[in-house]
Amino acid sequence: MFHKAKQNRIFQDVVEQIQEAIVSGKLKAGDQLPPERELKELFTISRGTLREALRVLEQKGLIEIRTGVAGGSIVKGVSTQQVSESLDLLIRYKKVSLQNLAEFRVGLEGDVAAHAAERATSEDVARLKTLLAKAAAYLDKGPEYWDSFIRTDEELHLAIAETTHNPLYISVLATLSHNIHTYYESYLPMEEPLLRENHQDIVNLVTAIEARQPDEARTIAQDHVRRFTAHMEQQGVT
Repeated sequence: MFHKAKQNRIFQDVVEQIQEAIVSGKLKAGDQLPPERELKELFTISRGTLREALRVLEQKGLIEIRTGVAGGSIVKGVSTQQVSESLDLLIRYKKVSLQNLAEFRVGLEGDVAAHAAERATSEDVARLKTLLAKAAAYLDKGPEYWDSFIRTDEELHLAIAETTHNPLYISVLATLSHNIHTYYESYLPMEEPLLRENHQDIVNLVTAIEARQPDEARTIAQDHVRRFTAHMEQQGVT
């Protein structure tokens, strides 16, 4: 499976060989890499170089390094979690501007809404309507329940992503939804007119999904992102 590392790019080559074995399925989640001594001989590298390569693979989420008697490097495999964690860090620590984030969301959330309208089953629509009713109830109960309204709105957006039955959309939208609501809570005043506007958007979106109108669903989702980005910009978010 492994061969002597290329000496002109030794560290990178070790990482790439092990990564390729995991991505291609030669190594599966739960498998254990050979002992360090054996890997050193296979790659013809020093212990320090090997350990540095293994740390990089662990940071990528591809392996878990365990210590102790039953220790070793355990393969975690490839999943959407790595994508989510990287995106989460970029947004949480504001490594992308609100404008960059909005541009990305307009395209992504528009696509998600359109696919949801094309693929939604009767069970999917029933679930969306249940969440819609739950959100409306919280909104009508007054200010002490408005945070619960925000959380239910987050649930509904994730449910729309799940309606696409595409794990990439689900993973990315879950990360975006969580982090964008952090922006909402920090920079949008908890005022009834804004919450009512948000509620009407999700009502219109679920209606378009139920009616199997992908173009209309796309337009509603994109317009929602643009308007609420503008609201946040007015509060001085950069």
